[in-house]
Amino acid sequence: MVFTLIAFTGERMPRALGQQGQMAGQPTALPPARPAAPTKSMLATFRDGGPMMIPIAGCSFALLVFVFERFIALRRGRVIPRPFVRRFLEQLHEGQLDREKALKLCEANKSPVATVFAAAVRKWGKASVEVEQAILDAGERVNNQLRNHLRLMNGISQVAPLLGLLGTVLGMIASFNGISAADGAEGQREMLAGGIAQALISTASGMFVAIPALTAYLFFVGKADRLITEIDALGQELVELIAGDADGRVMKRKAA
Repeated sequence: MVFTLIAFTGERMPRALGQQGQMAGQPTALPPARPAAPTKSMLATFRDGGPMMIPIAGCSFALLVFVFERFIALRRGRVIPRPFVRRFLEQLHEGQLDREKALKLCEANKSPVATVFAAAVRKWGKASVEVEQAILDAGERVNNQLRNHLRLMNGISQVAPLLGLLGTVLGMIASFNGISAADGAEGQREMLAGGIAQALISTASGMFVAIPALTAYLFFVGKADRLITEIDALGQELVELIAGDADGRVMKRKAA
């Protein structure tokens, strides 16, 4: 009870004196303001992250390059140019194209859908099973082209967190080694703080790269699947136009 009363009295006494000073009109001294914490630059933060920040930065640069490349490569107007497809199928319906002319149009366009059309046109007049098989084979090659570099994005999404975790382990090892070699409590605290900072920065950096990489991978996989599905539908329409056993759906078709 005595110690409690002393502590309570010692805590309340400055407040009471301050109130008396304000009542007497005397200015009271304000506590000194804390200095603002210094802000680190991005380069300094990168250095604090330890050696594993270099491969993480390389993963980030590769991700930016290939995301930009896939945005251009998977544009619908580049994969399935609507004017070419519409004009090509209309001319086949009206019987204005034979095998040679159709093949030249496909080879001149050079789009992925034109590649599939060209494989089908080479089987002009044959059974629909053969034409469909040619479309499937060409579609598989086109699918691989559309999915180019997507495995790299998936790999970055898996490797970047592991690099961050490795940086965390290295940071903690350096921290504990520094604590064991430091003299005094102050040096131990500095070593521990530096090691924990390195561990947290590398982990956060790895996740910062991995999350966009996984998001980009899922987005481009879905887009490639939609384009392949549309190419397959157009290929089935082409089969009905050029196959030899198409039951006379296109009476005006010109054989080679």
